[in-house]
Amino acid sequence: MVHTQQSFDKHSSRERFGRYFEEFVVGHRYEHRPGRTITESDNTWFTLLTMNTHPLHFDQEYAKATEFGRCVVCSPFTVALLVGMSVTDVSYKAIANLGWREIRLPAPVFVGDTLYAESQVLAVRESASRPNAGVVTVKTTGRNQDKIVICEFERTVLVPKRGHSVEDVLDY
Repeated sequence: MVHTQQSFDKHSSRERFGRYFEEFVVGHRYEHRPGRTITESDNTWFTLLTMNTHPLHFDQEYAKATEFGRCVVCSPFTVALLVGMSVTDVSYKAIANLGWREIRLPAPVFVGDTLYAESQVLAVRESASRPNAGVVTVKTTGRNQDKIVICEFERTVLVPKRGHSVEDVLDY
């Protein structure tokens, strides 16, 4: 995570997070920390919020009869959590998310698993329509506490160039 402090005088400073377009380099890898342990409440609330009615996510008796033998965490929650974990490093300054591709879920996630994420920069290019921004594509990989890959996806974001982020124009 890019974390800098801007000084206003000798007794105060303000934290800064995220990267400008110019700071992304193809091949760079960011480990997103801290990890996050999934709770039963996380899974139940997400299924309720998204109206996901598949009983594998919240009915333990149903889940016992499946090949998993217990409830499986709702997969869109896994994706959302990994995206959230990557924000500080990848999209904290972003203007917009442009898309996700190739979402893969090679292993299930269960309540009690602790997830860790990392992103690698795949592509960087200047925006054809916005001279003050660029397009960055990363591959994010999520692993559980046993280092098993549980999710992978590519994400493309529109990122401002230095001097053109909201933080650069607001004095807050």
